[in-house]
Amino acid sequence: MTSWPDGPFLGFDTETTGVDVDRDRIVTAALVRRDATGTSVRTWMIDPGVEIPAPAAAIHGVSTGRARAEGAPPARALEEIAEEITRAQREGVPLVAYNAAFDLALLERELRRHGLVPLAERLGRDCMPVIDPLVLDRALDPGRQGRRTLGDLCLHYAVADGADLHTAEVDVVATLDVLGRIAARYPDLAGRTLAELHDWQVVRHRSWAEGVRTARAERGASGPGPDTGWPMPVGPAAPGRPVVAGWSRLRGWLRRAGWFRLPGRLRRR
Repeated sequence: MTSWPDGPFLGFDTETTGVDVDRDRIVTAALVRRDATGTSVRTWMIDPGVEIPAPAAAIHGVSTGRARAEGAPPARALEEIAEEITRAQREGVPLVAYNAAFDLALLERELRRHGLVPLAERLGRDCMPVIDPLVLDRALDPGRQGRRTLGDLCLHYAVADGADLHTAEVDVVATLDVLGRIAARYPDLAGRTLAELHDWQVVRHRSWAEGVRTARAERGASGPGPDTGWPMPVGPAAPGRPVVAGWSRLRGWLRRAGWFRLPGRLRRR
């Protein structure tokens, strides 16, 4: 009898103009289907219709000029992405995404921006099951110190491609590989059904987010802290404020690209 770690899976990732799910746009996306027959990859480059900031372009390699010259119209690409995810969900194939709340929230905003039907309306239900290696890792190894970027988890779980991230398709393959290593290290996970695993992640993410919020309040930190909703945020980002989880993603981008922040501006080393 097979269990969910045997697949199939549909991995999803985006590279974007930034980390604000309400304002930023998808520049590239990848869907990677992995099952007993192997791995298939489908990718998109999209003309987001806005300027791509230099720090973002330095990471994913797609400049404004390249996106305008080579990118697909957003509505067409987004419809294709949504249809692929919807088809897999109807087949019961779990969607796998690292920091899923970011990519799914961004896709939701993009679909609505271009007058397209959101995933939940296509499905007649929430998008589920979703598997998020970041949520799993936080829940299963809460005491481990240090950052938990995708690259960090690749190193921790000895996934070879961890040094060559930040194209959407490479990130998805690495995410699927990390998931496989987590399932192998924590075999009790395989005893859960996909529905049970999804619901467990909802509870564990909420517990983590509430803990972070409490710690921030005790330190007197400004802002609400991470959204408690998963795999979709429960509320929109505050006007002009990126999703909190996105800030760590942006800081990682900036460090790897050699950028650092000065008051009111970004400078490059």
